Amino acid sequence: MGDKAGTRVFKKSSPNCKVTVYLGKRDFVDHLDHVDPVDGVILVDPEYLKDRKVFVTLTCAFRYGREDLDVLGLSFRKDLYISTFQAFPPVPEERKPNSRLQERLLKKLGQHAHPFYFTIPQNLPCSVTLQPGPEDTGKACGVDFEIRAFCAKSIEEKIHKRNSVRLVIRKVQYAPEKPGPQPMVETTRSFLMSDRSLHLEASLDKELYYHGEPISVNVHVTNNSTKTVKRVKISVRQYADICLFSTAQYKCPVAQLEADDQVSSSSTFCKVYTLIPTLDKNREKRGLALDGKLKHEDTNLASSTIVKDVTNKEVLGILVSYRVKVKLVVSRGGVIKETFSKPQGAVSIDPKQYNEKKKGS
Repeated sequence: MGDKAGTRVFKKSSPNCKVTVYLGKRDFVDHLDHVDPVDGVILVDPEYLKDRKVFVTLTCAFRYGREDLDVLGLSFRKDLYISTFQAFPPVPEERKPNSRLQERLLKKLGQHAHPFYFTIPQNLPCSVTLQPGPEDTGKACGVDFEIRAFCAKSIEEKIHKRNSVRLVIRKVQYAPEKPGPQPMVETTRSFLMSDRSLHLEASLDKELYYHGEPISVNVHVTNNSTKTVKRVKISVRQYADICLFSTAQYKCPVAQLEADDQVSSSSTFCKVYTLIPTLDKNREKRGLALDGKLKHEDTNLASSTIVKDVTNKEVLGILVSYRVKVKLVVSRGGVIKETFSKPQGAVSIDPKQYNEKKKGS
């Protein structure tokens, strides 16, 4: 469907072709102070509807186990949020003004089309998928949002797949328009039987990186000790906090570099190292957090999660962050290392999406 401005509309019908859902987009942005409303239209065949009602549900769920194990009576899925909207007959207190897209769709589809509307709570996590292993089958683990539309006499009635529409949507975050300060950390290591130290300073060229963009790490070493630095190791690590029944943290390197740069005693060293964390180089790593994936579309490494209220204990799901780790390997078994995060609020996203946001889409 389209008009003179080229409006794109997502459409999906039930297997029996009696129920059809129309959405203007499938990515809904969390702006920290609010989330884009989920507004669409459902078209129902009147002969199929008869005396039944039309319902639409929005579900946010966390699947943390293989889908095929559910047949054993074990549930590896936790619904974090469920909301139901009765599209027909409309409930007066649930009615809201139609959006411009809904008005145009209702005008085009006729009297058997009905609008629906959802507001996504701000404490829900963003869409994140955990990368499956080669032997894994079924739906991937992670957090997903789903729209489901169906006809029934009551919401408790059992619904068959062929009579309903299921459409996956995503809750996403864009990078902040104003980047933060340049990240920098430093540490000093003293050795036994010596009052002379080894000083390491590391910094990034900026706070914010987009998907596929190189990360430049500036390493400055002041070696006043009697030892020799033999190697420099740098890595970018992804940290995923799984917040469900309890909180657990998983880390996985997404880019690594090892250089045989030596720093002798009583000397200084400065060099910029470049790493590029991409999904293409990490596709074999099972459990790696990725951005929520839509059918027939590729994705990226999961973007960093921005939490407006870090003290909010109600945030469930998967919270993602990244840290750059710099390690110096010193002669005779010594090691000095420093880890620093991409600061709170740093997000990796597709540059195209960011440009579209700045244009106001």
